[in-house]
Parts: sequence; C-alpha cells; structure tokens
Amino acid sequence: MNFASLPERLAHVRAEIARRQAAAGRREPVTIVAVTKGFGPDAVAAALAAGLVDLGENRVQEALEKLDTPAGRRATWHLIGHLQRNKAKHVPGRFALVHSLDSSALAEELDRRAGACGVRQRVLLQVNVAGEAQKSGCTPAEAPALARRVTALPQLALEGLMTIAPFTDDPDVPRRTFRGLRVLRDALQEEGLWLPTLSMGMSADYGIAVEEGATVIRLGTVLFGARGTPQQAGAT
Repeated sequence: MNFASLPERLAHVRAEIARRQAAAGRREPVTIVAVTKGFGPDAVAAALAAGLVDLGENRVQEALEKLDTPAGRRATWHLIGHLQRNKAKHVPGRFALVHSLDSSALAEELDRRAGACGVRQRVLLQVNVAGEAQKSGCTPAEAPALARRVTALPQLALEGLMTIAPFTDDPDVPRRTFRGLRVLRDALQEEGLWLPTLSMGMSADYGIAVEEGATVIRLGTVLFGARGTPQQAGAT
C-alpha cells in the first residue's frame, strides 16, 4: 500500500489531540500507538519514518512476523488484542506493553513466562467498562482484586488500565465508557496503586478519549487508511 499521506494524517491527529486537551484543560502527554494489524511490513517502515515508534498488534502471530524484520526490531511493540494463555510464551522480551491482561490465570502464566525469560513484563488491565458480552476484559467490580493480584506477582509491572468503547454514533456512549475507566483508575490510586496509564480511544473516538484523560490512544485507519478486509479488534 501507499502510505504517502501518513505524515499529513499524523499531523492532523496531533493537532486534534492538542485542541481536545486545550478544550478539556488537560496536559498529560498522549502516546500514539500506531496499529499495523491488517497491514504489511511496509506499514511498519512508514510509521517509523513518520516518527511513530510505538506500534500495536492485536494477534501474536501477526505481530511476530513483523517484529522479526529489520524495521520491526527498531519499534516498541504493544500487544493490544486478547491474549490466550497458550500464546503467553511468545510475549515477554518481545512486547514492551500488554494492554489486554484480563484474568488471574493469564497474569500468572505471563508472570511465569517472564520469569523464565528473566524480564519484567509491563501490563495494563483490560476493563470491560460498558459490559459488552462480545468484548474481553474484567468487569469494573473485578478490577480492584485483579489489580492487587497482579501487583503481587514479581515479574509483572501493572501500569494502568485499558478499555474499548462500544461502536456507536452516539458520542455520549464512549464518553461514559472512558470517564468510567478514569474514575475507576482514580479510585484504585486512592487505594495506593500507582496507575498512570489510561489506554483508551481508537480512530473513531480518540478525541473524546483525550478529553477524558487518555494517556495512550490506539490508532490504525485514521493513520494508515482503510484495511483490505474488515476486522473487529482492539483498535481501528
């Protein structure tokens, strides 16, 4: 594919982030994770050339095909999609941050695999704030106990929370979702957990997420254009 418009698209995104933060009175830095799922290795090279070093993938197998390329080895990789326990062995040492930790069983498996690799794996808890049956993530009620369990595991470093808002044309729905995640994070911090990262917002709703305090946004189509085939995932 031709990614010649990526620098212009990225400039628009950064201007929109600045505009939304100014409107909401926010100043926290926002990291853009460029999601290359569904695109070839040329998207990785284009992102790096545009100054985007944080890249995201939903599926471990597709990520590994890009990680082990000359361009891929220069990037900081994020795993943003659902992680099955049997794929956890591929994660430590390859992904800087896992956004989709959603159970004690997965946490324990990741901790064991990270220990075997001699690394400490950075993670976020995925919280299904909107309660959608088709989406992964723990419930908001489960999050405090799971967060405490994760912080007790020696090879995991819990840094924050992630959520995916429902796909809808009603802007109030993602706003309630993102605000719910921020309120949950703030409550956990009042209990003594330091969780600076809020990963929330995709191509269709990142502006609202920024207004609600996102520190990481996961962007695919708004940067790279439309994919060849529709895919449901943790970023668009």
